[in-house]
Amino acid sequence: MTDTKSRLIQATLSTLREEGLAAASARTIAARAGTNQALVFYHFGTVNELLEASSNHAVDESVGRYREAFAGAESLAELLDIGRELHDSERRNGNVALMAQLMSGAHQDPVLARASQYAMSAWTREITLVLDRVLTASPIADLIDTEGLAHIISAAFIGLELYDGVDPTGAARALDTLEGLTQLLDVVNRLGPVARRALRSELGTTTQRGPRHH
Repeated sequence: MTDTKSRLIQATLSTLREEGLAAASARTIAARAGTNQALVFYHFGTVNELLEASSNHAVDESVGRYREAFAGAESLAELLDIGRELHDSERRNGNVALMAQLMSGAHQDPVLARASQYAMSAWTREITLVLDRVLTASPIADLIDTEGLAHIISAAFIGLELYDGVDPTGAARALDTLEGLTQLLDVVNRLGPVARRALRSELGTTTQRGPRHH
């Protein structure tokens, strides 16, 4: 990446985090980067494509910082611990505000929607790898689509990040409840072979019966 492109990306991220999407014009970003605004269009084509490149850069940096931690997670509780740390660091460095800005514009602009999808996909891939590893021997493994669960976790994480700005107490309570659920699943995963077979059999029977209709 050239020095000019790097400066434009950093200036874009600063603008989004501090002033919001409405302030992210070619003129404002170029002024922060100390360069001519024509270079925005020369290097990126459009302002929104610059926003996308900047968001993707920030996501890649964040995912890279936590990849080793994800790779070392051996339980759902450890995955949640990483999530809590991630929650705090992403809020401090302004990436929560960045994601909120992108999602606010995603409904009207396909480029911003693509940037939001990139962010979700990047985190979902990492979480799927953890779930595949920690749930392999679980008695509920056959009943769970780990990639689907990873999408749920990613969506819940983004939702909690945004919710935290409105109701920090409620967001903290939601995380505490999620921690209780992960502890329950970890207990299930540690069941002895007889109990595991019984649970697997019961879960299989429940699945075959299907949902109850009232």
